[in-house]
Amino acid sequence: MVMIYGPDLGKKFNLGAPSIIIGRSSKSDIQVDQESVSRNHCKIINTGKAIILRDLGSTNGTYVNDRGVDEHVLRDGDLVKVGRAIFKFLTGGNIEHSYHEEIYRLTTTDGLTQVYNKRYFMEMLEREISRSQRYGRPLSLLMFDIDHFKKVNDSFGHLAGDYVLQHLADVVKRRIRREDIMARYGGEEFAIILPEIDQYSAKQFAEKIRALVEKTTFTFEDTSIEVTISVGVATSIVEDSNPLEFIKIADEKLYEAKNGGRNCVMD
Repeated sequence: MVMIYGPDLGKKFNLGAPSIIIGRSSKSDIQVDQESVSRNHCKIINTGKAIILRDLGSTNGTYVNDRGVDEHVLRDGDLVKVGRAIFKFLTGGNIEHSYHEEIYRLTTTDGLTQVYNKRYFMEMLEREISRSQRYGRPLSLLMFDIDHFKKVNDSFGHLAGDYVLQHLADVVKRRIRREDIMARYGGEEFAIILPEIDQYSAKQFAEKIRALVEKTTFTFEDTSIEVTISVGVATSIVEDSNPLEFIKIADEKLYEAKNGGRNCVMD
């Protein structure tokens, strides 16, 4: 298993032993030192023919592919969530190759939300700005974040906050074009690069995703959580603009949206 989100990001854990305990306790075979993890949270059993994951009556449950499980036979590619940590189970003929592929993927992708990370976003933004300037085509950038996200964490807990981030990213990601680039910029802030989209069209799209998030049902452990976003829109019109200037403009518009009452779009 490889930790793709959590304190030991990228660390590989071999599952050769007959029994492996995952938990908060320092005596656990795989320690995840987080408040949301029980001392003995779950157990991995290697029967020689299958790898079985079993919850040990943990307070916050054990999840496989976002579904709570009591016991589950792991399959290649399964995502195991223990507290706020996420592991990816790898099996097959060449586990070492799969591990290195996963590490490479982690250099471009955010483990929690499965959208691109900030590093990849910055590289792509620089590339798209150059392409926009070279061919004289418009380029727009959306920066948006979740309104009152701290209140979500304080009221419902960090596991609920993680769920909101995951679900939000999934909902918005389905609405973007193949050529668009969505990334988690940091914390609860996201960005979308929109190649060859002018300011008017970018604002229209921003309004669509704002309305989409507002009407989406976010339910964590039978509790409904109201979620809205504020969006800032910037369009590249300066020939010598650079990524940091472009982001600054979009961020300033985002803060205008926050100061303007939230759950709105500013361009």
